[in-house]
Amino acid sequence: MLGHRTGVIGLPLRLLAREVYDRIVALRGPSVVALVTGEERIVPERTQYWVCTVEAMPLEIGADFVAIDEIQLCADPDRGHVFTDRLLRARGLHETLFMGAETMRPAIAGLVPGVTFLKRERFSELTYTGSKKISRMPPRSAIVGFSVENVYAIAELIRRQKGGCAVVMGALSPRTRNAQVALYQNGDVDYLVATDAIGMGLNLDIKHIAFSATAKFDGRRMRGLYPQELAQIAGRAGRHTENGTFGVTGEARPFDEEIIEAIENHQFAPVRKLMWRNHALDFGNADRLIRSLEEPTSNEWLTRARDADDVLALKSLVELAEVRERLTGPKRVQLLWDVCRIPDFRGASAADHAGLLARIFEFLCGRGLGGGRVPSDWIGKAVSRIDRTDGDIDAISKRLAYIRTWTYIAQRKGWVDDESHWRDETRAVEDRLSDALHARLTQRFVDRRTSVLLRRLKQKETLVAEVNDKGEVTVEGEFVGRLEGFRFRQDASTSPDEAKVMAQAAVQALKPEFHLRADRFYNAPDTEMDFTEQGGLMWGTTAVGKLVKGAEALRPSVEAFVDDEAGPEVAEKVRRRLQHFIDRKVAAQFEPLAAMSRDETLTGLARGFAFRLVEGLGVLPRDIVANDVKELDQESRGALRKHGVRFGQFTIFLPLLLKPAPTRLRLVLWSLWNGLDEFPESPPPGLVTIPNVAEVPKSHYTLAGYHPAGSRAIRIDMLERLADILRQKDSRAGFEATPDMLSITGMTLDQFADLMAGLGYKGEKAERPKVKAAEPVAAVPAVDPDQPQNPIPEEVSILAPVPEEPAAEAAAPEMESFYTFTWAPKPRNARPERGPRPQGERRDRPQGDRPRGERPQGERPQGDRPAGDKPRGERPQGERRERPQGEGKPQHAKGDHGKGDRSKGDRGKGKGDRPDRNDANKPRQFEARPQRADKPIDPDNPFAALLALKGKV
Repeated sequence: MLGHRTGVIGLPLRLLAREVYDRIVALRGPSVVALVTGEERIVPERTQYWVCTVEAMPLEIGADFVAIDEIQLCADPDRGHVFTDRLLRARGLHETLFMGAETMRPAIAGLVPGVTFLKRERFSELTYTGSKKISRMPPRSAIVGFSVENVYAIAELIRRQKGGCAVVMGALSPRTRNAQVALYQNGDVDYLVATDAIGMGLNLDIKHIAFSATAKFDGRRMRGLYPQELAQIAGRAGRHTENGTFGVTGEARPFDEEIIEAIENHQFAPVRKLMWRNHALDFGNADRLIRSLEEPTSNEWLTRARDADDVLALKSLVELAEVRERLTGPKRVQLLWDVCRIPDFRGASAADHAGLLARIFEFLCGRGLGGGRVPSDWIGKAVSRIDRTDGDIDAISKRLAYIRTWTYIAQRKGWVDDESHWRDETRAVEDRLSDALHARLTQRFVDRRTSVLLRRLKQKETLVAEVNDKGEVTVEGEFVGRLEGFRFRQDASTSPDEAKVMAQAAVQALKPEFHLRADRFYNAPDTEMDFTEQGGLMWGTTAVGKLVKGAEALRPSVEAFVDDEAGPEVAEKVRRRLQHFIDRKVAAQFEPLAAMSRDETLTGLARGFAFRLVEGLGVLPRDIVANDVKELDQESRGALRKHGVRFGQFTIFLPLLLKPAPTRLRLVLWSLWNGLDEFPESPPPGLVTIPNVAEVPKSHYTLAGYHPAGSRAIRIDMLERLADILRQKDSRAGFEATPDMLSITGMTLDQFADLMAGLGYKGEKAERPKVKAAEPVAAVPAVDPDQPQNPIPEEVSILAPVPEEPAAEAAAPEMESFYTFTWAPKPRNARPERGPRPQGERRDRPQGDRPRGERPQGERPQGDRPAGDKPRGERPQGERRERPQGEGKPQHAKGDHGKGDRSKGDRGKGKGDRPDRNDANKPRQFEARPQRADKPIDPDNPFAALLALKGKV
């Protein structure tokens, strides 16, 4: 074309027209090149070369050269009639060129006389490579989809697996399309995802074409692609002399052998019929116009095209009364036809699109507010609603489609006032939306970091990596991961293909950083380090290692978290520092155990028991070492007590090791030694009781310093304080809970009863009137004789009787609940049944023995009740008496437990004198010991003189 003085070229796509326009402008300058499309019109005054879409080609300018590209589209059901019209009517004065597939040779030869055919062979070969997964797609590949949803899904998958891709669709504006193509051509991304629009005019550096589907929706139905359509798209692979390949991916079925052979050898069936529509239109009235559009043809090469969108819109508008009444002449009919040719860029419904066209036609007719023009305020409001760059890809794409409608209207001559303003305004809005859409597409489908790294790697440049104060690792300014302690954590969003490359680049920068950190860590104080309850070792907030089982429970080993790339020297330095930390921590927290194990004065059983305590990390349940405790003499116990060992009724422990810090470390060390996968956590400090969870083993509570009892577990030291108080009570006769007991446990009365049940006590709940404290008597003020007193009124007689006040109804007494606790351990083994013993028969007992029921409380364990190591005090005088030899066992009421008065005057009472045991409503009374009867003073008693003074002093 540039070899002629003037020329016109018609192209199938707006995108391709813009590309050709830019190329000609670069060669001849913008002053002689025009661009005319449906949405864009650039026509300089000295125009010589016209670059147009086929629909917008001027046919009456008399150019020297005329060319139509992709002439095989004459067979397209939707647009074929336009290309056929240009084939039949568009001619250059000197040369006319139709470019397209060889399948058009017979049709062109039959329709255009005197035609010359020139065939250009492809310089490269196409080869079918079968099916490949997208994850294995080679670089410089294009994946073709046939719907927006399919294109987006493929692009998202490639971004995750390959780092990113460019997106090309026919609905994109030229500005967005060119920006996306630049991403691919510049090497920022190695993959392109496109619709079948890629098959026309996009000459890119593509080595492989992969079809994700072989069927598409053509506007009316789903149909499979024809072999020539597949070849048109596959032909994008290879460039000039470089060979290309094509295949399928995803769910697309592999091609048949016939199709493969046809594509590779460029052998397709010739076109037999071209779509045609009458160009000689009759604008006499609407009906005559429609009949002219539907006129058939008798040419054997032509067939009447189906009704296109413009014909369907015309038929819809003619049915409207308000439109038909405005069709007063041929010019109005032609104006209506021009309005109906506005493409439905928005993709709206037929009714919605027809409504828009009817409104525009109303304005252009001159009977509305527009006066023969589309009102500026109306189009201004529409454009301002579209001029927004917020939202996602779909929202911006929809606005781009809407602005194309107003751009098309602004390009029509005489349709709007101030045409240049609205053309510039709509073009500026389209450019802003195009830039925003490109940004959204890049943000969603391109990993900028990966694309930068890939481009630098291809250029074989040394990558610059840095580590900042926060441990963030950047390569070429792009964040690639974070240094946590002595391990590099690569960013999870990195694609698998580039992960290894980025890791290698990052490690180069991390090597000196590893050594600097190791030195800083080795010189750090112990206060900067700590261990977790699961055995982790922390440096500040960063995990740098973990504890592992060692040779002894109190000598754990450590495992450092150091990457192999840091080197063995760094790993050993970190490991050695962690070992020093944990050794000092164990020595400080368990110093009493270490001192006890070093004490050479402990010998024999005492030394063995000390070893058991060290194995138990300072806490041992008494029931598992009961025999060992019995074998310890007082001297051995005293030696152990010097080291802080306390022999409690329930637990043998060192009180210093029950503090929160040793407890936390003890649980970790014990869990390590026993190989637990999940370590028990220590309770929060300061709690006297914690919940008793059935799933938690009792040993875990003991190690944590608690003893399970009932629904809760009580702290060991507090339990022993409670046991000291309980030993002073008569647990056979029964006792009530004192404020001291509740204060020690921090429980309510009901909670305390549940705790006592867990310790082997039986609690009986009852109610009684609440005794209120006596109210203090108000002091009567003294009468001062010098002060005047209030006189008694004359009408009041001081001798008159005081009037009686009506008796108030007796208020119900306030009741309070209380528990009576008795020792009731669960029997270990059921005793065998035995028959009744003959009356008067008794077992032979040595002289001076007491009946079992009269054993003083606290002298030794009763039943299964454990006994503490508290020294037994002497029983007060008179608490028990000697029974005369041969005297039978006294008879007591069940549940009396020897409480009754056993003075000599009461020995003769029989069973008939017992209180009624069936009287359940009578409250039971309990005392610490029986009430002693008064006795005459024995004059032979050496303390007779002192006893005589009793009560007188």
